[in-house]
Amino acid sequence: MALPGSRAVRPDPGSRKMIQHSRARLRVLWPGKTRSPEWRGLQEFYLARIRQLEPCELVEVKEARGLEDREAEKIMQIEAKNLEKHLRDDYIICLFDRGKEMNSGDLARLIGERIESPRPTAFVVGGFAGLAAGVLERADFRLSLSRMTFSHELCRVALLEQVYRALAILKGKRYAK
Repeated sequence: MALPGSRAVRPDPGSRKMIQHSRARLRVLWPGKTRSPEWRGLQEFYLARIRQLEPCELVEVKEARGLEDREAEKIMQIEAKNLEKHLRDDYIICLFDRGKEMNSGDLARLIGERIESPRPTAFVVGGFAGLAAGVLERADFRLSLSRMTFSHELCRVALLEQVYRALAILKGKRYAK
């Protein structure tokens, strides 16, 4: 089923799902589907809340499979290729452990500026190995959720929660502290 404001859905060979070409100002991209039903449930919870405030598209690209953890560089390159297929003229915000840390108000201001821009915004989250250097170099902004190390699935949920919180701030909605 298509989202309001979206065009026809067509298959994309680099993605695990059909892609909707929507007018979403916000997009979130990451490799692979979240396997844990608990994490997946939280993702869907926050995506639904985000979409009540602003159109948002989730793109889960094909992840690298069949490689050993020690082949992290190769994994990142394969996933980068799949992510880059979906990055158009977007303003790219990559999650990066050495990126800029922000409080929720600062993130709300950044998202507010991005929503007003004619250029869509894409949040890019890496897989367990992280993001390839080429994707990070292409980023307009590198965002750190924390100096601590989190699993990539926790980062996905934390990012969605913070995007929802930022939109709630922008729209003047109450959100628990």
